[in-house]
Amino acid sequence: MSWMSPNMKMETTTNGGIGKALGRALAGERMFQNIYTAEGGQGLIAFASSFPGSIKPFEIAPGREVIFQKSAFLAGESGVELSMHFRKKVGAGLFGGEGFIMQKVSGSGIVFAEFDGHVVEYELAAGQQILVDTGHLAAMTAGCQIDIQAVSGAKNVLFGGEGLFNTVITGPGHIWLQTMPISNVAGVLRPYIPTGK
Repeated sequence: MSWMSPNMKMETTTNGGIGKALGRALAGERMFQNIYTAEGGQGLIAFASSFPGSIKPFEIAPGREVIFQKSAFLAGESGVELSMHFRKKVGAGLFGGEGFIMQKVSGSGIVFAEFDGHVVEYELAAGQQILVDTGHLAAMTAGCQIDIQAVSGAKNVLFGGEGLFNTVITGPGHIWLQTMPISNVAGVLRPYIPTGK
């Protein structure tokens, strides 16, 4: 919460029990969630991202679930359920840059997610693919599949500066890509941080 009107009441809860709380923790969120309710009329509440970027709203409904990168969930209506989405392919989990555990948002309602930098969206037809550099996948609809592909050619691997693997996303579905993953920003800033020598 960044700011709110005085009539907003906050309640901290596990929101579904200890099992769901542990699942949220594994998906990169806090075990406990805050529930805000307006009392005596309409209220105002605002949320801000933790890193410069974009906040996007998603309308979630049965059959319209969305998979987020770890820690993307910002806030949602009470009908929205956040759980972990486990990537079954070992290679994609180890080398794809998004990790084994992502966030699945299901249920019904509006949810807000925070992404790093600007967000670019694509609609993928059935079987259509896009190659994405590590860390740039922000979200996708549940119908998309993720895998990894090794960068081909020794010169490309050794001197290309793009890493060893790319993430391959296959449709059908909608994807959201972020232009400034925090891991890339950290890598760019690392030479400018004093080491204490």
